[in-house]
Amino acid sequence: MIRTERRGVHARATLMAIAASGFAFAPAAALAHEPSELAKQRMLEGSFTDVAWLGAEHMLTGYDHILFLLGVMFFLTRWQQIVTFITAFTLGHTAVLLIATPLGIKANPYVIDAIIALTVIYKAFENLDGFRRVFSARAPALIAMVFLFGLIHGFGLSTRLQDMALVNDPNFYTKIIAFNVGVELGQLLALAVMGAVLALWRHTPGWKTFALSANIALIVCGVILFVVQIAAYSRADPAAQTAAVGAAPRSTSSSATTTPA
Repeated sequence: MIRTERRGVHARATLMAIAASGFAFAPAAALAHEPSELAKQRMLEGSFTDVAWLGAEHMLTGYDHILFLLGVMFFLTRWQQIVTFITAFTLGHTAVLLIATPLGIKANPYVIDAIIALTVIYKAFENLDGFRRVFSARAPALIAMVFLFGLIHGFGLSTRLQDMALVNDPNFYTKIIAFNVGVELGQLLALAVMGAVLALWRHTPGWKTFALSANIALIVCGVILFVVQIAAYSRADPAAQTAAVGAAPRSTSSSATTTPA
């Protein structure tokens, strides 16, 4: 009888998580966090601090990045673990951001964001022990997967950054560094909040139900994100769709007039 009641509680909690994620998250997903004209102007004319703020803002409003980090953090109980995995993620996205951006290597942002949505689904699926339950197999090494996903997320950041900055900006490299500094500060703030909340919740009687429901909700959010981004890609200009991955070397021209960072 008690087991039946517990299963009922789990089922209701799961349904509530799915409904909440679907209704609350769908409007945000539709925004696709496109850089605004104001953000582009700030990138063009702003100081180091202004650009760093844009990086932090992009991370903190980048729901796909936040959802993935939440998935990574979920069952990490020791700060040594958190530092190890987040360092792997940071190294991945920083390396791509600092290499791909100067070389002008980018892809269609909707495709990149759709792939990032798949990383959210993957991490939640792993948290639910999906590999053992569904495939009767051990999940791939987490540290390697987190680093790989860091590369993907970094490619998304680089693509957005290139959308905001002129390729012939004389302060181009300084702004890349400033943007990444802001991204890291935003990430640390998000991790601190998530870590504190999860640490407190982990010691409550409803933790197992919450963990199950939250990771199912993460999968639902990932699916919503994926569908929204693919739909946006299908509606995009056909000429833009053909711009998959390519390199456009940065011009050495300094015809743009900018305020030194």
